[in-house]
Amino acid sequence: METQFRKLEVHRKGDEFAGWPANYGLWSWGHEVVVVFARGKLGAKRELHELDRDYPFVPWQARSLDGGLTWMTEGFSGRVPGGMSLSADEHLNADLKVGFRLSADDDLRCLEQPIDFLDPETIVMCARTDVQGDAVSWFYVSRDRARTWRGPYPFTGLDIPISARTDIVPIGRNDALFMLSTSKEDGAEGRVFCARTADGGRSFVLQGFVGPEPEGYSIMPASTPLSGGAILTLTRCMGTGGDKGWIEAFTSDDQGKTWTRKGRVVDNTGSNGNPPALGRIDGMLLLVYGYRDPPFGIRMRVSCDDGQTWGAEKIIRSDGGTADLGYPRVVKRDQESILAVYYFNDGEGEDRYIAASIVASIGG
Repeated sequence: METQFRKLEVHRKGDEFAGWPANYGLWSWGHEVVVVFARGKLGAKRELHELDRDYPFVPWQARSLDGGLTWMTEGFSGRVPGGMSLSADEHLNADLKVGFRLSADDDLRCLEQPIDFLDPETIVMCARTDVQGDAVSWFYVSRDRARTWRGPYPFTGLDIPISARTDIVPIGRNDALFMLSTSKEDGAEGRVFCARTADGGRSFVLQGFVGPEPEGYSIMPASTPLSGGAILTLTRCMGTGGDKGWIEAFTSDDQGKTWTRKGRVVDNTGSNGNPPALGRIDGMLLLVYGYRDPPFGIRMRVSCDDGQTWGAEKIIRSDGGTADLGYPRVVKRDQESILAVYYFNDGEGEDRYIAASIVASIGG
């Protein structure tokens, strides 16, 4: 049986730039699914993005009650410190950047109730100011399927710059690893590190860095525990001098303290690169990523042996108009399919919108 792909639209509005689910999160409870993304406006094209830097990127979310077939949009109820935009400072002019107005003492509050990382109704979303320099990050907690968000809460105990996206590996009820990014010694973006909380998010310690400091960057991790107790982390990588992006694999056997490089899982994600989204279904690992060279689109690879080897690349879709797409998130939909959510476009000057693909019969 061949792998089947079904294309869907999640959120689309004229003259809007909606994007980057990878910067926020995607969660599922059976047929109920929630994705958080950012809404801004189209604008003049620069190197990659066509967006208006004088208009805020407001966090928004979409909910499906039928496994991603249909969607309804709703506002993000969490408090955004310092302004309207969330996790988008690098795309904004100075007066809209959260980092210029953030007061960590006033905006980031103490966590009232420890997080239960084993509770399926409890979800955590990480957020940030910028992607380089002295970036500051925080997180939100929801215990009612993203209808309300508590926070923002600080990463207490971590005294390095943090550029956080949501990538969490539960270890116990109040114990988890947070895979985060930080700037390099010269302040440039960036490298991945592992932090651990053993008290439900009230405090954190730095466990270890994932690989040596790269010449370019190694950022935006996607992680999962493996059957033997190790942890697999995939990172978005770029070299220097305009190289194509790629996706690298690392494993840890000591809960994130030390990491072993396993090599490239995807050799080419196109110009500017794209982050990995990692899911699991029926014993298989699924890697989904955007491809930013012609034919622009969304691609995937599958591993049936816990990431030791990966099957041939499959094209989920190749109908993108420009490289301004991708940044996927993935969740299991049922025993035979996954749901991937990402941002997409039909061409220059066209809306950037949130789209989805149902990938079925994966093992066929």
